Amino acid sequence: MAQPKRQLRTLERRILCLAIGVAVLLGPRFLQGTRWFEMVAGAYLVGWFALALGVALVAVSLFKRGK
Repeated sequence: MAQPKRQLRTLERRILCLAIGVAVLLGPRFLQGTRWFEMVAGAYLVGWFALALGVALVAVSLFKRGK
């Protein structure tokens, strides 16, 4: 019975990774004129990495489910 809880937690982590990537990429648009702008704008590579990783992890989980 531990298997469904574990799958749910991994799905949450994958979606959270996607959300972090989107937040880092879209953050500079909403933080213009603040001191946080430079920090978030400088982390765009991290945002792309998180977004790509989240998409890949969700794709793998959907592929495994379909198998």
